[in-house]
Amino acid sequence: GGMGYPRLGGEGGRGGDVWFVAQERTTLKTIRDKYPQKRFVAGTGANSSVRSLKGEKGEDCEVHVPLGISILCDDGKQIGELNAAGERFLAARGGLGGSLITNFMPCKGQKRIVRLDLKLIADVGLVGFPNAGKSSLLSKISHAKPEIADYAFTTIQPKLGKIMYSDYKQISVADLPGLIEGAHVNKGMGHKFLKHVERTKQLLLVVDISGFQLSIKTQFRTAFETILLLTKELQLYKEELLTKPALLVINKMDLPCAKDNLNELTYQLQNPQDFLHLLPEEMVPANTLEFKYIIPISTYTGEGIEELKECIRKSIYEEAEQENEEYRKKKLLLLQTSEEQEMNRS
Repeated sequence: GGMGYPRLGGEGGRGGDVWFVAQERTTLKTIRDKYPQKRFVAGTGANSSVRSLKGEKGEDCEVHVPLGISILCDDGKQIGELNAAGERFLAARGGLGGSLITNFMPCKGQKRIVRLDLKLIADVGLVGFPNAGKSSLLSKISHAKPEIADYAFTTIQPKLGKIMYSDYKQISVADLPGLIEGAHVNKGMGHKFLKHVERTKQLLLVVDISGFQLSIKTQFRTAFETILLLTKELQLYKEELLTKPALLVINKMDLPCAKDNLNELTYQLQNPQDFLHLLPEEMVPANTLEFKYIIPISTYTGEGIEELKECIRKSIYEEAEQENEEYRKKKLLLLQTSEEQEMNRS
């Protein structure tokens, strides 16, 4: 804050505040380029004077940050998050100006160390083990051009694409780095992957119909076992993830024996309790995911791609309608409650 003026009882201006403000088209790189020292300082309050007994407040420091940012203390505890454009978070409050209470001496402002953690925001997040065909799928349903290869861990950074429909409707899809067993304890891309899943509205599990094996040193997993293991990893990281609406994509239907494998998988999904013994008890999830749609596809031949796009759209629409219905019910309940209170008063 600014200095007070004891002789005339003048008050110094309050120090400026440091704010984080969510803004579209902003990246963490933008912040790093603008503030290379990673230090955000607001202005000092003006001193009280004969001309201006009440000093002006110091200039606020507004740091523009991307949507989907989490603000963490230096101890790792989350103290705020900004998900929509225009949302603001007060990171540090300016000190009081000098006044009679402080013997006309200014007070220091708040000082704190924070960490900015960006989590992706998308309508749909692609979840799967490495090499399940997530990147190929993203390139088929959107205009994104992710790196694609026949080895695991092609995707090491999340990639965003948009599904464009003929009526100009757009749905954002995120291709996230492949999970591996033990991701919840940060194996592989573990936490880097899982934190992004939190910010997607719906999950789209992508599974290779022929099964999955990370390397010759790891055990082979069937498509059914893969689904259980993916569910387990999500559950162990944050159980609320299993409450998100989920779709299941069964990829590589162009491979030999794919149809037989699909029949077997369908039966297993209809009667999951009969097949949980296939995995050790500690790998079995407490709850299995309920899939809204199960769509067999081939990113190689294009089979099922259009059906998948329609299922994604339908699922997003159904969830939005459900949210609107719940909102309408809450509003109606509030209205009825206020009317009852008015009647009781009269």
